Amino acid sequence: MMTKIVIIGATGSVGRVARQMFLEKTNDELTLFSRRPDRLKPVDSTREIAVSGDVMNASELDKVISGQDVVFASLTGNLGKMARAIVESMKRVGVNRLIFITSMGIYNEIPASVGSSGNLRSNPVLQTYRDAADVIEASGLDYTIIRPGWFDSSNDTDYEIIGLLTKKSNPNTSHQRGIRIAFIFKNYFSLLSLASISFLILGGRVPQYWKKSVRNLPL
Repeated sequence: MMTKIVIIGATGSVGRVARQMFLEKTNDELTLFSRRPDRLKPVDSTREIAVSGDVMNASELDKVISGQDVVFASLTGNLGKMARAIVESMKRVGVNRLIFITSMGIYNEIPASVGSSGNLRSNPVLQTYRDAADVIEASGLDYTIIRPGWFDSSNDTDYEIIGLLTKKSNPNTSHQRGIRIAFIFKNYFSLLSLASISFLILGGRVPQYWKKSVRNLPL
């Protein structure tokens, strides 16, 4: 079934690779939201729409999110404010599914064997990523927060999922409302790996994948 996805931050490094993955692996319709849509060319007019706008402009955000099935956001800047703007817009227009890229280390979950200096307690630059995660987790939306570490542009997929938390809106049901995902890897986490994980999430194939990959480490 075709899914309508809006990529907020479509010209960023993550947004570009995710866009290409969705185009190659799905028949989904993509709305590409960016302050510089001229950088998105060429655009496949049969499946893509490029929209100019600012995530902090409520009317522009409402217009681009309205009618979508999924919001995929990968941004830089004041992520707490941006996440709040996206959450509020989604609630206004009735869209419930959010995938948001933050950063590994915001819950001080990186073990010493990997390098705990990458945790928030030692790296205050991560505070804005934590602020965004806090906003999203309090939103009541059906969200996935993905927390990768350092990126490179290689084609490797040498990573391991180290944590998973599923929140339930009703403890008496199996309804999944919110999920956090983190990654541990030998060197750098490729953008291709991140796009692949996002593709798996949207395709509903993640649960089986997690059964093979999740380790019982702190989230």
